[in-house]
Order: sequence, then C-alpha cells, then structure tokens
Amino acid sequence: MSLEALARTAYNEDHEAFRQTVRQFMLKEVAPNAAKWDDDGIVPKSLWPKAGELGLLCPTVPEEYGGLGLDFGYNAIVDEESAYYGEVATGFSLQSDIVANYIISYGSEEQKKHWLPKLVSGETITAIAMTEPGTGSDLQGMRTTAKKDGNHYVINGSKTYITNGQNADLILVCAKTDTEIQPAWKGVSIILVESEREGFKRGRNLDKIGQDAADTSELFFEDVRVPMTNCLGEEGKGFIYLMSELPQERLSIAVSAQAAAQKAFDDTVAFTRDRKAFGKPILDFQNSRFVLADLKAKLQVGWAHLDWALTRHLKRELTPEEGAAAKLWHTELQWEVMDKCLQLHGGAGYMNEYPIARAWRSARVTRIFGGTSEIMKELIGRKL
Repeated sequence: MSLEALARTAYNEDHEAFRQTVRQFMLKEVAPNAAKWDDDGIVPKSLWPKAGELGLLCPTVPEEYGGLGLDFGYNAIVDEESAYYGEVATGFSLQSDIVANYIISYGSEEQKKHWLPKLVSGETITAIAMTEPGTGSDLQGMRTTAKKDGNHYVINGSKTYITNGQNADLILVCAKTDTEIQPAWKGVSIILVESEREGFKRGRNLDKIGQDAADTSELFFEDVRVPMTNCLGEEGKGFIYLMSELPQERLSIAVSAQAAAQKAFDDTVAFTRDRKAFGKPILDFQNSRFVLADLKAKLQVGWAHLDWALTRHLKRELTPEEGAAAKLWHTELQWEVMDKCLQLHGGAGYMNEYPIARAWRSARVTRIFGGTSEIMKELIGRKL
C-alpha cells in the first residue's frame, strides 16, 4: 500500500503533488543509504542542501525569508514519507516542524532574515537543547545559565540527548537568565548559539538502541559568550514559548509514528504471505489474520484521527491537550503494531537485516521523546 492510497481528508491536490517529490527524494537519496548511515551513526550534512533545493525543508517559512510560505500539511507529508519510505531519522522534522517555528514566531527581524533562508536551503542545520543530564521532562529544573556580562550572555552548563547534536550549526539553548525568580519557569530564556562560538563543545555521539542514523549528542557550554541580541524573543519568556509550540511538535511525532506503523504493517502482510509454516503461508493461520485484522482496524482509526488533528491544527484550533492526546495515542499504537508485527516475523524479526527489526528498535523512543506517555496522560488529565 502507498500512503496516497489511504482515504485522507487533510490534504488537497497540491499536497499530494508535493508528496510525489518527497517520495522520489526518499527513494533515491535516503532509503538506499539507510543501512550505511545506521552504521555510521549519522546522516551526512551533504543530504541537507539536496533536500533544501527541492523545498523539503521548512516549507512553512514565509516567502520574504526564502521559504515557500506553505501550511503545516506540507511538513506532515515530509514526515509521513520519511517514516514510510526513508527508513532512517534524517533530522529534518526537528528543523522544519520545531526550530523554524520558534524563529518565525519569536525571532527578531534581523534573526529571521539571517537564519531562516539558511534553514530553508539546508546550509544551516539546527538543534534545540532543552534536556539536561539531571532533568528530562521537568524543564523548570534546568541548571544551564546565561548570565549577563555587559551586552553579552555568558552560558555555562550541559545538555544531553540532543537531536542533530553532531551536525548542528545553530543551537537554540534553553537557559536560565534569572536564577532567583520564582516560579523557576519565569527565568528561562532561549538563546541562539552558533557552533563556532568559543567554549562550545560537542560530546560523544550517543550510542542508542534505535534510530542509529540520527546523531544524538551531549553538548557542553563553558563560558560561551554570545551577544544579548541572540536572545530569541523576550528574556524570561522561553518556557512560555516552549509550551506554546508543543502541540505542533507532538503532532509531528504522531504523524511520523502513524506512518511508521503503517509501513511495518504493510511489510508484515507481505512477509506473512510469502513465508510458509507447516506447508502453508503464515497469513493463512487464523491467529495471523486476526492479529493483522485488529491492527488494520486500529490503523484505519488512526489515520482518521490524524486527519482530524491536522485539520484542527491547520485552523490553529488544536489545543495542547489534543496535541498531547495525539502524541500519546499514535506512539502507543506504533509500539503495538511494531511488537505484534515483529512477532509475526518469528526469528527473522530479531535479525537486523529485516526492516521490522530496525523499525521496532526505532519505535521504542517515540513514547519517550517530546514528553513521555506518562507526562501526556498527566497533561490530558489536568483538563478533565
């Protein structure tokens, strides 16, 4: 099955035409190199300008800043096609769905003119540094500081689990510009830090159990000086900015999770048709059919819900609780699909040469990053 074969309601003809461009890029430039990039532990920086040339990066950036000025539906298509055909995590969604939006929404005119065209072209790769060794979902507990010294900030601290950490040219660093104010979230700001700044160092490329091609790193800041004009938006408003953008971030994760689950399902149907046991295809056993029938029904519901959420978001109506619910439901579905599909592969499912093995490993983190499933339930429950 191809993704456009599904009955979708969130997209129009222009979206679907764009989908073909994205798919050809994934099939030509990404999928054939997936195994090598997994082994390397990183996607080469040379891939980014190729994607930028085709308009695959940051399509929502306004035309006056070098973008296409399109809606988030185009981002979602890149996410879907990447998850279904790309086979590796490229890091594109972080740049397009998250970082670009921060700069569009809160950046100064100077910041927008300088950075957005480079994000669109792929000349600049970005990361956002929130998580610290001692704090995960509790961002108020961060210890990284940005203290004023004349017209500069001096940044000290460390971050971990940072996507695009090895490749990033520009890092949006969450730091406390005021360590005394209470509640603590009022002292958090977002500071733009260029990778060539003295005192900035990258740690190791972290050894993960999945999404091997996605460079995920430790970052260290030792007396890193940046001008105060590098503050994104207003000082002390960083936590508010982070909370405001989370619905789109979590919807982005939900989109990728749903598409990855569909790919695993489609691959498993094909596998069980071909593989035989006791003289007949595995698909002919009632248990196999019932497991797959149950998953197909849930995937059908998932696509309908995803289109609902996308349509809500395109109208700027998706609430934080709805974004959390989408992230929760689709990532939990992804894990259920991956685990049951791996089981239907039998021993082959445990071999990395089969796509289901890599997909199963990569799926485990989606219930953690962007806010754990437990945190999503907490956020939803607060609004009951």
